[in-house]
Amino acid sequence: MEGFLEAVGSVSAWLWGPPVIIILAGTGIYLTILLKFVQFRYPIYIFQQTLGSIFKKPKGEGTVTPLQALTSALSATIGAANIVGVPAAIMFGGPGALFWMWVIALMGMALKFSESVLAVRYREKNEQGEFVGGPMYYMKNGLNMRWLGVWFAFALMIELIPSIMVQGNAVASTVQESFEVSGWITGVAIAAVVSLIVFGGIKRIGKVTETLVPFMAFLYVGACLAILFMNLEELPNVLNLVFTHAFQPMSAIGGFAGAAVAETIRWGFARGLYSNEAGLGTAPIAHAAATTDHPVRQGLWSIIGIVIDTLIVCTATGFVVISSGVWTAEGALENPSALTTQAFSNYLGNTGSFLVTFSMIFFVLSTIVVIIFYGSKQAEFLFGLKAAIIIKFVYIAAIILGSMGAARVIWQFLDLALVAILVPNIIAVLLLSKEVKRLTQEFFTSDKYYLKDIGEK
Repeated sequence: MEGFLEAVGSVSAWLWGPPVIIILAGTGIYLTILLKFVQFRYPIYIFQQTLGSIFKKPKGEGTVTPLQALTSALSATIGAANIVGVPAAIMFGGPGALFWMWVIALMGMALKFSESVLAVRYREKNEQGEFVGGPMYYMKNGLNMRWLGVWFAFALMIELIPSIMVQGNAVASTVQESFEVSGWITGVAIAAVVSLIVFGGIKRIGKVTETLVPFMAFLYVGACLAILFMNLEELPNVLNLVFTHAFQPMSAIGGFAGAAVAETIRWGFARGLYSNEAGLGTAPIAHAAATTDHPVRQGLWSIIGIVIDTLIVCTATGFVVISSGVWTAEGALENPSALTTQAFSNYLGNTGSFLVTFSMIFFVLSTIVVIIFYGSKQAEFLFGLKAAIIIKFVYIAAIILGSMGAARVIWQFLDLALVAILVPNIIAVLLLSKEVKRLTQEFFTSDKYYLKDIGEK
């Protein structure tokens, strides 16, 4: 059994190396060129139409506001990857990994934009009158390939069980470490809170994430900025390390073992993709429910999602870890996931340690809420609304089991399962890329949308 699990681990590590990076980076670059660099051409307009419009009544029809759709999608992406994934990338790839994280984020914007445009373009109304969409719907309605949608939906529905177990375990371990509370008690508490939210549907999830996500992001990034100001003289050195070692091998120093440029790129790309989930097809499930008058307008919100998740939150973590020097300390390689907590503790004492713990708990809690919603939508697509309710109970049980450390064996299959979701989604996005291009051209050349918006200003 151990040999088999090792083999699974090796295959997963290989897949999430060059193959997945080439597929996602290649698709991102292709879509960036096809869409004439949409994410770079309209930065001010994109900001005005998204975060700059949150106090205006959204145009068009939908189930939740565009902001609620964005915060729901961000709930799933801002999590453990932002706090513990970034130091791992720095530990194994060096500070230059942060640069490649930014590169893949910029390329991933076109991919995430395309996914969200297609999700709104091919969405449907369910029996409860709510808008539903995502990869399974654009596979069915856009490509007439229901079988591909079934593959995606089934793979995602099953993959979320170990994923939720891992998230439950992450919270339980953090709480046990900080407050010495038993894992199963934390698990039951989380399950109870999550149940209250997820059984209220997308509207309740939207209301919760709309409050929780901005608050948590401001608190965490604000603390990172405070540390940066306390250590402002280190900023030029940090930037020098990031940009120099993006293209030059980094030699071993202290607890850091050194890294070749290929490893730096690999870790930067892999952690960046893992963090913002561009190409996985999960965020479009949330964006599909948004109130909007054109698919492209909602696509702009998904570009802002990557700005917040990777360019702001991941960068903030990276700067704190690099400037504090904890990554070069002896023994740092043994537990990279603890580096963020150590860095915060160095500057803010126990308050810093508590802040990371608090952020981790709430980021992971909001992640669980939204991925349960994603899973229930797959069950609804495959088997109807009753199945969506049943699968929620399965996921709630997975939180408790995971918090007790159960079924760690199946966690080995997590990365493999992610590839099983990613492949059909990338196929569908590429096959429908001409439709994304048509809709983008329509939006930016029509008197009803872009030209009208800029004429009003």
